Amino acid sequence: MVLFSLVATHADVDLETVAQLSNGSSVVAKAALADSPAVSGAVVVATCNRYEIYGEAAHADDVEAARSALVTQISELSGLGEQTVSRSFSTHLGPDVTQHLFAVSSGLDSAVVGEREIAGQVRRALINAQHEGTASPGLVRLFQAASKTAKEVGAQTALGSRGLSIVSVALDLATDLSEDRDWSTKRVVVFGTGAYAGATMSLLRERGCRDVAVYSQSGRAETFVATRGGRALDAESLPGAIAAADIIIGCSGSDSRVEAEELASIRSGARQPLIAIDLALTHDFDPQVGELDGVELLTLESVRLAAPQEQAESLAQASGIVSAAAAAFETERQARSVDSAIVALRRHTMNVLDSEMEKVRARHGCTAAAEEVEFALRRMVKQLLHIPTVRARELAANGQQDDYVAALEALYGIQVEQPDASARAAECPVDHQQLQQGKLRSESA
Repeated sequence: MVLFSLVATHADVDLETVAQLSNGSSVVAKAALADSPAVSGAVVVATCNRYEIYGEAAHADDVEAARSALVTQISELSGLGEQTVSRSFSTHLGPDVTQHLFAVSSGLDSAVVGEREIAGQVRRALINAQHEGTASPGLVRLFQAASKTAKEVGAQTALGSRGLSIVSVALDLATDLSEDRDWSTKRVVVFGTGAYAGATMSLLRERGCRDVAVYSQSGRAETFVATRGGRALDAESLPGAIAAADIIIGCSGSDSRVEAEELASIRSGARQPLIAIDLALTHDFDPQVGELDGVELLTLESVRLAAPQEQAESLAQASGIVSAAAAAFETERQARSVDSAIVALRRHTMNVLDSEMEKVRARHGCTAAAEEVEFALRRMVKQLLHIPTVRARELAANGQQDDYVAALEALYGIQVEQPDASARAAECPVDHQQLQQGKLRSESA
């Protein structure tokens, strides 16, 4: 099996394009698996500044067909042309896939280096894929290893010890822009009830903010504030809350956004300035909002430019942990890749042995002599299989597992079958139905 990934991030693609590509991200994996036999599995990581699809194909020759199937699906779902979609994604193969995902999960590839949210988003991406049945066994192992690596980086380095995140940097910017830096006096309206909205509520509470109202177009605000504090808004009470607000924070990324003309009308009688923080990839606020008198607009791009640099020593240490973990995972994965071949060789050899023993028993019966012959033959077969098994592991570690499989076919006519991808569901004991009905049913940033 071969791992590959399609990657579009803030580092290479403008955020508007990332947002467009992300349309339909919740269904693209399932659609691609249904459309193309070349795609053995897929997991989608879609956040406020990246859209990445991790896939698995049976053979290296299938990767191009798998990539093409994914590009086609993304094009249909996003409305962008296939050429535009294809150009927007860089493609990683083999070890590069592992290295990149481990770095992403550990916060090394984020706009805010060392951010905390991304590790949780990577975990949720795997859970969603398992729930949908698109996570192949190889991808499950990859994502589980990435999460483990992120924990090691957090535990062994000072990276992220300041608690920096996209939300925290945005709130720091808002503080710098405010005449009154006391959050306890500020009136805040939060749009959305997803992951970023939850992180925003937590950080606002830490900063002493007491007047927070939450609006959700989906109607989940009441449930959201019941556990996080604040008060829920509906469509009727929203305009009044905005008119009185000092800060509005967009975290929902819903299809409906606050237009500049609408905001100008709502704020026509307001005397206090307004800071609008738009953390939604697809924009909760019209970009023209920033041109209104008395309104400052902060966006994800503002956050990216303002994010402080982590200390070089912490980055180097974290990068070393990521690289070592990625190398170890690749070594283990390559060793696993010959497991099917080793099993096939043993099965073939044992079938020959069993066939010969049937002949012995038919001629001599179940006598002591026959048992001695069987014992001797089984010991000999075990010894004969030892070196081929060791060599299989050695070749796999050097990336030559295909040579081993080809040799078995040439010498013994053994056809090595890959594990059935349907076994993927058996790898996860989590009740995804329960999870999906619970915290995962949220508006994702």
